[in-house]
Parts: sequence; C-alpha cells; structure tokens
Amino acid sequence: MKNLCQIIIYFCIQQHKKLNRHQVIKSLFLLTLVICLLFGQVVTAKTPNTNALVEQGITDYNGGNFANAIARWQEVLNQYKNNPSARAVVNENLARAYQQIGDNKQAIASLEAAIRDYGVVENIQQLGRMKSELAQVYSNLGQPRKAIALLCGQLIDKSKYQVNQNIECTPDSAAQIATKYNDQRGRVAALGILGEAYRLIGSYDQAIKYLDAARQVTPEYQFLVFNSLGNAYKSRGQLRELQADSAMKAGISSKEQELTQKSLDDYQKAYQYFQDSIKFARNQKQAVAEMRGLLNLIQLASQTSGQFIHEEEFSKTLADALNVLQDLPDSATKVYGQIDLAYLQRHAKVTSPFIYCPTDLVLSGNNTALNLLENSVLTSKKIPDNRLSSYANGALGHFWECQKDYEKALKYTRTAIIAADSNLSAKDSLYLWEWQAGRILDAQKRKQEAIASYQRAFDTLEDIRQDILTAERDVQFDLRDVVRPLYRTLAQSRLELLGVGAITDERRAKELSKIVNTIDALRLAELQNYFGNDCILSGLNPKLVGELLEDHSVTFQNTGFLSSIILDGKTGILLQLPNQATKFKWIEDPYQPGANKIVSSETLEKKIAEFRKGLVSKAEINYDTTIAAELYDWIIRPFAEDIKSQKVKTLVFIQDGFLRSVPMAALYDSQQQKYLIETYAVATTPSLRVTNPKLRDRSTQKALILGLTQAATIDGKTFDRLLAVPSEVSAVASIFPDRTPLIDDNFIPESFQQKLEKTPYSIIHIASHAQFGIIPEDTFIVTGKNQKLTISQLETSLRNLNNKSHSVELLTLSACETALGDDRATLGLAGVALQVGVKSAIASLWSVTDESTSEMVKTLYTNYRQAGMSIAEALQTAQIRMINAKKLPSSENINPLYDHPAYWAPMIVIGNWL
Repeated sequence: MKNLCQIIIYFCIQQHKKLNRHQVIKSLFLLTLVICLLFGQVVTAKTPNTNALVEQGITDYNGGNFANAIARWQEVLNQYKNNPSARAVVNENLARAYQQIGDNKQAIASLEAAIRDYGVVENIQQLGRMKSELAQVYSNLGQPRKAIALLCGQLIDKSKYQVNQNIECTPDSAAQIATKYNDQRGRVAALGILGEAYRLIGSYDQAIKYLDAARQVTPEYQFLVFNSLGNAYKSRGQLRELQADSAMKAGISSKEQELTQKSLDDYQKAYQYFQDSIKFARNQKQAVAEMRGLLNLIQLASQTSGQFIHEEEFSKTLADALNVLQDLPDSATKVYGQIDLAYLQRHAKVTSPFIYCPTDLVLSGNNTALNLLENSVLTSKKIPDNRLSSYANGALGHFWECQKDYEKALKYTRTAIIAADSNLSAKDSLYLWEWQAGRILDAQKRKQEAIASYQRAFDTLEDIRQDILTAERDVQFDLRDVVRPLYRTLAQSRLELLGVGAITDERRAKELSKIVNTIDALRLAELQNYFGNDCILSGLNPKLVGELLEDHSVTFQNTGFLSSIILDGKTGILLQLPNQATKFKWIEDPYQPGANKIVSSETLEKKIAEFRKGLVSKAEINYDTTIAAELYDWIIRPFAEDIKSQKVKTLVFIQDGFLRSVPMAALYDSQQQKYLIETYAVATTPSLRVTNPKLRDRSTQKALILGLTQAATIDGKTFDRLLAVPSEVSAVASIFPDRTPLIDDNFIPESFQQKLEKTPYSIIHIASHAQFGIIPEDTFIVTGKNQKLTISQLETSLRNLNNKSHSVELLTLSACETALGDDRATLGLAGVALQVGVKSAIASLWSVTDESTSEMVKTLYTNYRQAGMSIAEALQTAQIRMINAKKLPSSENINPLYDHPAYWAPMIVIGNWL
C-alpha cells in the first residue's frame, strides 16, 4: 500500500519575469524553482477503492492530466471527512494540481484547508511549509504583502529600515516555524519567498538580506538562491538608474554620479550571481534552473546594452540557452522560454514586446524566431493550461501583426482571446490580446470592430488595474508603455468616429461620456502609478464623472470643467457643465490659413514650453501677452460663450501631460484685455472623482505654521535662505489666532509628527522650499537642520492620527519647485493633497521670490477667512491684487513689479476649490 507522499511536491518560487496577472510581460519565460519536500506523513487508505483513486490521481498528475487528478482526489477527499491527517495531505496536493491549471482561487482554498488540518493534528512543521506555499501563491497573484504576513508575520517599513537591522519573525510564521524545527528545506523556501516578496514591493535591501540568509542555510540549493539574488540586484540597479536620471534633471551632478556608479555596481553583482547560478545548476544537472539563469543573463546584457557581456560571450550564452531549451521536456517552462527567446532584443528598454513591433530581434534571421513561436504553440497544445495556450497563440499572432499578415495575425490572436477568456484568472493576457486584435482590425479599416476590441481591453485592464498599480511603483508595469497608449488609442478612436458621417445628439452624448470615463481612468492610473500605492484610490468616489455632474448633493453650481487629452498628432478639449451635454473640440488655430486648422500636439507642446519660459524668466518688466493670448484663443475662446451663458464663476482644469506644467490663470483674453484669472477663479484637479467640493465651517480653525529661513543643503543641492518667511509666518499667525509655529531648527520631521499626534489642525502652512521630482523619492519639503520631510513621511504623519486627518482641510506650500523635463514631476504637485489625505492644497508650479509669495499668502488667507469666499476665489482676489500692483496706492506697500505673471501665476489651488 502506498501513501500520498509519493506525489512529488513542487514548490514554485516564480521570479521577477514571471507572467502573472499583476505584472506586464517584461519576459515571457516562466522562471520556476523546484524544491522537492518529501514529507513523512503516511496515510492509510480507508478502502481499496480509495487507494486506487489515489494512485490513479498520481499517475494522471505525473502524466500532465491535472483535471483528472483533481477529479480523483476530490472524490478521495470526500471519503476522508473524519481523517484530518489524510485530508491535509490530499488538500496540499490538490492545491498543486490547481496551480498547474491556473486556478489559484481553488489552490488557495485547498492550502488553507491543509493548514487548518495540519493544525488540528499538531503537525506544526508541515503547517509552516504550507504557509510558505500559500505565501508563494499570493506572491504569484501580485499580493506580496499577504505573502510576507504568512512568512514572517510583520511587514518592514522600507522608509525606516536600516540595512543591518535584525528582524525577528513572529512565532507562528513560516520562517520561524522552519527555524524552530531545524527544517533546512522549509527555511530555504520561506526565506527565499520572503526575499522575493520584498523585491516585489520594491524593498531591495530587505530582499537581499533575506536571500543572503537563505543562501547560508545550506549549500544544496545555492544555485536557486543565486538566481533570486541576481534579480534583486538587477532590480535595485534599475531603481538607482531611475534615481540618477531624476538627479540629473534636478541638476545635482554629484548625486547623479554617485547613483550611476551604485547602479553599475548592482548590475555587476547581478551578472556574477547569474553566472554562479548557471554554473551550479549545470553541475547538479538542473536544466530548468540552468535555463532560467541563462535567460536572465542574456536579458541583463540586453537591458544594459552589453556593458557586462561582450559579443562573443553573449553569442555563446544564447547558443547554450537554445541547446538547453531543446532538451527540456514539454512544459510551461519550455513554452515561455521559446517565446522569450523569440522576442529577445539587443537593447530592450520598453516594458512589453507586444505593444510595438521590435526592430532589433536577436534571432530575426533564418526564421528562428518564427520557428520558436510556432513550436511554443505546438507545445502548449500538449499541456492543459489556458494561460499557456493564450500567451503562445498571442505571441505568434503578434509576430504576424508585425509582418502585416493580418489574416494570420487575427486567427492566432482570436485563439489567444478564447483561451484567456475561458479562464478568468488569465485577464492579464485577455486585455493584451483584445488590444492586439483592435490594432489588427484598425489596420484592416474595420473601425467599429476595432473600437469594440479596444473597449473590451480597456474594461479588462480597469478590472485588474487596481491590483496592478497598488503594488509598489518599482514593480509596476510601465504605465507609459501599456496603460497610457491603450487608453489614448480608445479615446482617439471614439473621437475620430464622431467626425465620420451624421451622428445623432444622443449617440454623440453617449460616445463623449465613454471618452470622458476613459480619460478619467487614465488620470487616476497616472496618479496611482506615480505614488506607487492605493492611497489615491482609497477615497475615490464610486460614481463616474457624468453621474457626479448630475448629483445635486455635490456643489458644482457656477463651476465649469475643462479637460485636455493629448493624442497622436492633436489635442482635444472637453467642456463639462452641470446638467449640460459635454462639448468637445480639437485645438485649432483660427488664424491659420487653409481648411485644416488643427494644431499638432508637437506645435502645442513647443508653444506651452515657450509660454512657461516667458512666465518663469521675468526677463521683461512689461510682460508680453502675445503667446498667452494665442493659447487663450486655442483653449478657452471656443467655449467662451457656453461658459458665459451658464454664469460660471470658477473654472476647474483637468490637464494632461505637458499642459500640467503651466498655469491657466495667466492665459490672456486680448479682446477684453484681461487675464483669465480676472474673469474666473481657477483651480485644478487630477479627477473629479477624487474631489469632495463642499463648503466647510471656518469659525474654529487651528493652524500649524512651519517655516524655514535658513539656507539648507539636501542631497548635494543648496536651497537659498527665505528672507521673507518671518513676515509671512507673522502674517499667517495674525490671521489664525489659534496656531502653533515651528520655525527653523524647531521644524524637523520628528517635531512635525509629534505636533500632529497631539493636536488636530485644519490648516497646515509650510513656508519652505518644496521640491517635486520625477520620482517620489525626490519629492520633499526642506526642513531645519538640513533635513527633509519626504512625501512618504508627510503621508504617514497625516494618516497616523487616529482618524483625525479628516480635519486637515488646507495644506499650503508657499515655495515649491517642480522638476523640469518630465510631466511626472507635476503629478507629484497635483497629487500631494490627495496623497496625504487633505481636502485642498495651494502650491506653486515653480519657485518664486519669497517676498512676492508672502505678499500673496497674506491676502489669500485674509480672503479665505471671510465667510462665503471659496479657496479659489480667495486666491483669485490675491492674484488680481498683484496684477493691479502698479495701480494700487503707495499705502498698499506692494512692489509694482509684482504685476508680472511670474510672481502671481504659479500659485494654484488643487483639489477642493470651495
């Protein structure tokens, strides 16, 4: 009589390039680590029939017939109702069979049942191993935080983590159980998965620490851990490369050089670990692990432009990979390896090879790539895995799409869609192939069918986007490569359809509503992608934009909304007014000769850059309004009569891309000879769905006033003294009698947090330099003692207030500076209020003199405290006072130069404008 432990236990640790529903395809090779944990649990069958079912299930499983194995073991499970020991073993092996067919939901249920039963029979060592296996499933599903909870019992805050910090896991965690029972295999597995989970949330120092610990447990599995360490160092190298780019754009050359060198050091370590992994796997005749190491080495060479592997070594490594691949048995590993090699590029800098046609495939000659892709489809047919079939057919379909053989492309792409759709856990492939089908149909001039495919891709991606983007930013797919082009393609296709033939008003309204929802989804995705967590979406209004505008419980009266969308070759503007049909127009130049007056997106971007340069420079004492007037005619004038007829008082802008970097308040109406701000109060928001425009009680407001007068040096960058801060702080204090000031050395992150913990404040005013970089790490507020308050620290301080954060109504940053050269920098500015949980923010798009800022802040707060004046109107009044600086009597004591928009225009209201 045999026992159920004859089933080999496959313990999969999927690495960074795995294909799961929570990460786009940087590589199509499914990196799998196999550890055989042979447990000593003997299960005596109740009846000869039960024993026969067990053995038949084992035969089915080993033969790849997982559906039959599941059916037989489910029948056995029903007969083991009163035997928790036997039931636990059946469930753990059912979980592995479910994973083989991609049914992770059932795999989780089976593992949880096994954990319960092992607890009942007090088999704690096995319980710990099942926690590790369950953690791996959660990690595969893009939920590494759940994995960490199972493996260690606590999540390390990477913002507070110290490299040499010793982290003790809780007694009931998988790692601690393995340590207690001296279970070397279990400990390697727990530490390895823990390291991978921390890598997946972007905590690379912690990941490397745990993987190093796993490497030291036993030399038996070092080749497996080496590969994980290689991926961890490579990921950290990529992050440091991004940080170096941010430092370069911020003009901090010393920091750029330091980070560039650290990035190169990490890539070098990754190279060495991959080399060691290959050598050890080859010595132990572990073909799967050797294949994984070879491909990782090849892709490292591709992503670093061959810095660590010369051409001869690259060619040999590639030949070795092809040879190993040929000898692998039919499996998911083989299929993904074939696809990965087929799409291998010499200089891979884009996230996914399936959203564009690669032009530098390494194996493009002699039909090698095509043969690999065709073989991947043939191999996938032998394995009952819909996900596998979906990727193989989709990859081959993309090949034919790039060859412009659209009939073949559509045939394989539709097969991929059917395979993905039959298994709802494969939604990551479903959106990808629906998008691909849309492009193919577009190329065939089948516009309506293409739009339908794009819409299905959009709906599917929206369904999984929150899971994708709530992972830490470092492991998200690149939004620029995937989300943005898909959403904009759908929006542009629908907009262009509106211009073809006659269309009813009802149909136009429906199409515009869909376009608005698509654009709004893109805005939210960009915000969430920038900050790398779900804080933005935690307060998201469940109603769509159109529903909000019809909601009489929300205060939108006398407010108009102008949204921009930058598309391929042109830019559109949408006007939304409460209880009115949405209106749309392409940006046109009314003075351009000829019938085609569309302003190209490239022309608009150049004009916007010129506009901003003229505002920031302050070179001319008398400001030239020519460009400001031209932009007014392009953006505002087409809607001027609609806005005027609805008695609009406030215009709220929801901007796209490079349009975020300029203040709309400074657009100039040449006919009225007025700036836009002189006619309308102006505010901005990333999305209506993240605002809650309601009037608030201002009779009892406490203010926390933070200021820095001293010069400071942060990360090698010097920030000048702010001489007018004392008078600014004094003015704010006089307006808010109930206040607490923290100035210079008293204003440091610790004191800021301590004050917030003791007292809830309605107003937080910060008179100090604030920098918004292209990554959150470079977004911070300068504090005393040459310290900085990062956006993460600010968020943590405001959210850890025992639900007191709802009282923070207004956050003012009076000396901001956004990084130039990347529109992501202004995402940091636009999202700061939302990220830290306050209702509104006032900040500036560029650094201006502290004297002029101080002057405007005084007027703003005085107006704000007056009953009935909204934040946007209070700022409007302050800005108009600056515009009229030359006309005011000397008793007003205001510098006449302040009428230049460089001084007043950059200050903007973000979020709630009331």
